[in-house]
Amino acid sequence: MSIIKNDFEKMNVTKIKNSKNNKKLTMITAYDALFAKLFEEIADMILVGDSLNMSFAGKPDTLSATLEQMIYHTNAVCTGAKKAFVILDMPFGTYINKNEALKNAVEVYRQTNAAAIKIEGGEDRAEIIKHLTSNSIAVMGHIGLMPQYVRSEGGYKVRGKTAQDTEQLIKDAIAVEKAGAFAIVLEGVMSEAALKITKAVNIPIIGIGAGNVTDGQVLVWSDMLGFFEDFKPKFVRHYMNGASLVKDAVNQYRNDVQDSSFPSKEEEY
Repeated sequence: MSIIKNDFEKMNVTKIKNSKNNKKLTMITAYDALFAKLFEEIADMILVGDSLNMSFAGKPDTLSATLEQMIYHTNAVCTGAKKAFVILDMPFGTYINKNEALKNAVEVYRQTNAAAIKIEGGEDRAEIIKHLTSNSIAVMGHIGLMPQYVRSEGGYKVRGKTAQDTEQLIKDAIAVEKAGAFAIVLEGVMSEAALKITKAVNIPIIGIGAGNVTDGQVLVWSDMLGFFEDFKPKFVRHYMNGASLVKDAVNQYRNDVQDSSFPSKEEEY
């Protein structure tokens, strides 16, 4: 049986917005053409996340990712998945004000085939999001636990634990929606708060560590497929033991080389 969905069609901003209360959306990260091609006709959206700075480059956080890196990886993803709805995660420092944000977003559109960009921030970034969407840039928001705020927040902290914080997150979501974003990633939020936030806006809320009450989910591919071994976040489900499978395969390759069973006669010219 094919694992590819039979009803695949290229997503766009309108279809994503219309999925609210109609269809749960699936988003996954990708950083290269190979994996993007595998995900293309299964996931609704592919996010070229600045998480690549950690899972791909081995850095301790996302903050040192550059726009050049993001453009490079986005081009690779778009090459491998030409029909996918690809979103570029704007890295830290590239949208410090509305003019800088527009300048960098225009470069993304000029240099890649990304369908949209994603930026972190709620009410504090609404003016920037509005400036971008008013200039024909499709924007996905990101509120809740925001990895680019890790140093200023003193770590990765779950949000929505109090009524006051939940109310602020609702205000953030409404502000981002009013600014023209077509969807919002909601990360690291208590599920009860996530439900209230999801109901407060008319655009899809894509959860990660926010329970199953949102309009969709996103996961980092190396987390979901079990390739990242350092630790397992509570919200991650392993759908494959990727690291073990790769190690077993490479170990078998080494053994076959050492006992001269690879290459065989059938694998010679």
